[in-house]
Amino acid sequence: MKIPGLNKRAPLYIAVALVVLDVLLILTGKASVLAILLSLGLIGYGLVRLLKMALRRSHLIWRLRNRLMVTYVFIGAVPIVLVLALSFFGAWIVVGQVATYLVRSELDRRTTALEEPARVLSRARTQERVAMLHQMAPLFRDRAPGAEILVTSDDGEPPLRYPSDSRLEPLPHDWKDYKGLVFKDGHYYAISVAHHAGTQALICVPLRAKVLESLVPGIGSLALTSLKLNRAPRGKTVKISPDEDIDFSSGLAGTVPPAYTWLDTEFPRANFLEVYLWDEPGKAEQSLLNINTRTSAVLSVVFANQGDMSQNSASQLSLIGFMTIAILLAIVELISAAIGVSMTGTITGAVHNLYEGTLKIGRGDFSHRIPVKGSDQLADLGHSFNQMTEQLENLVIVAKEKERLQSELAIASEVQKQLFPRSAPTCHTIELIGACEPARSASGDYYDYLLLPNGNLAVAIGDVAGKGISAALLMASIQSIMRTQLLAGQAGRLSTASIVAQLNRQLYANTSPEKYATFFFGVYEEATRELIYTNAGHLSPLILRDGRSTELEVTGTVVGLFPASQYEEQRVTLASGDLLVAFTDGITEPENAYGEEFGSGRLSDTVLRHQKCETVEIVAKVMEAVKHWSNAPELPDDMTVLIARGLYC
Repeated sequence: MKIPGLNKRAPLYIAVALVVLDVLLILTGKASVLAILLSLGLIGYGLVRLLKMALRRSHLIWRLRNRLMVTYVFIGAVPIVLVLALSFFGAWIVVGQVATYLVRSELDRRTTALEEPARVLSRARTQERVAMLHQMAPLFRDRAPGAEILVTSDDGEPPLRYPSDSRLEPLPHDWKDYKGLVFKDGHYYAISVAHHAGTQALICVPLRAKVLESLVPGIGSLALTSLKLNRAPRGKTVKISPDEDIDFSSGLAGTVPPAYTWLDTEFPRANFLEVYLWDEPGKAEQSLLNINTRTSAVLSVVFANQGDMSQNSASQLSLIGFMTIAILLAIVELISAAIGVSMTGTITGAVHNLYEGTLKIGRGDFSHRIPVKGSDQLADLGHSFNQMTEQLENLVIVAKEKERLQSELAIASEVQKQLFPRSAPTCHTIELIGACEPARSASGDYYDYLLLPNGNLAVAIGDVAGKGISAALLMASIQSIMRTQLLAGQAGRLSTASIVAQLNRQLYANTSPEKYATFFFGVYEEATRELIYTNAGHLSPLILRDGRSTELEVTGTVVGLFPASQYEEQRVTLASGDLLVAFTDGITEPENAYGEEFGSGRLSDTVLRHQKCETVEIVAKVMEAVKHWSNAPELPDDMTVLIARGLYC
């Protein structure tokens, strides 16, 4: 079952479900790194799918320019942004971690420095402690300003304090030997406590601004912050940043050095510290050591342990090298962006020109040419497009010309059909029928019959060399010449040889040398049933009589080739039931798939098989047999056949 719209919104649903699942796993403490990475990957896939869907719906990437720009953003800009973000995050981690290490190392060192004095004081005799305190006073005054010392004993001796007006209270009895940080009444202290034979020596240094500032001079601003807001005494204001008084802190110590360059940004860093509670021995809580520093400050401390960046050549060289690389990368990126924009303009300009060109061609403007610049593949594509347009323009001209010629050929074909006899003449002793199927629109074959006033019948068939319009024109000329001669000489006895000779002379005189025709002409005398004929190089017609076929003789050469050719005439009798079959080479010369011609033998067999049919049907059977034999999609040559049958009186 398909839910409309579900497939399109599925990536969003999957991403939301994975986010919820990751949050639940993190809250329950059962999340693994692999599961989180897998979920993030699937979430990214879903977001990409949604982004692609949004881009498609908004048609923002329909234009090639926009599509390339989006591609460049994802391929070029996004990785650079990610690299910059990763570099910034890495610098934040490294700089913060180094600053934290320096501060904590110094804090641990100073706390450790309190351990030995406390141990010595706890083991010294009473009269020696006062002298020791006077000896330690300069050290505490310089290295631990505000330090207080309290030595108490279980033997009832009065407590020994330093300074004398100190109000430092002893630690609860459950405390054991310890050195480190403690939290009391909203303040942080570095303490060292030592016990020996009922004597407790406590050295307590309040971690005020001056102490914190002296840990690593020039590192930046420092602050200690409690995570337990309810432990700060009421009415006590504690700082965690220069601008906020919202939580407990020992105070903001130091200042962040001025930036060396605009790239020398500040990096705030918060680190966890384990701090024990003064009133609850053995119980520790997490506090934050807040450090706000910058790269130049850390480099100054690491390389020369001094905060003045201008006096630190090693730090300067490091930052100068970093800035140089950053500037070079920025220059390369700008150059790359400029090259990308230029190449994008070239590509999109060429595609736009092609698009405009196709629209012009679609509207029929084949004279349009697109501008071409350069010598690259896009320029070659533009040249190819222009060449194609030019060829299309020529093809359209040719197509129009062909259409005009086809129209003229259709007209010529209709005119030629009118030249062929429309119906067979009615005679008492002979039945006559003819047919022609042109291979093209116009035929070069010729057949005609004409009933003369004296009752005789003139019959002619011919085959003009060539095909198409030129052959059809010559065929029309032959018909015109023949009919003119027949009508002019109808008063006397017609001589077929003289008529053919006259036709030969006129064709030779009025046509080009390569134009000629084979021609068979005969006059049938109905009174004697004789056919007087002259065969000028035409295929010998067949006389079918008593189941046998006889070829008529050839009495001369083709007409139109030689001006002085001589022709003879012959006579043949057409008895009742005899069939005269005259034809052109389009009937006998078509070949089958094996290269065998249809031939006059198969023609006579076809006519003999259907000799009892009507002459019209015999003609149709002959045409059908020839087409079936060649099995060609179109006629190889004009097919013309003329059949005469002797009738019973």
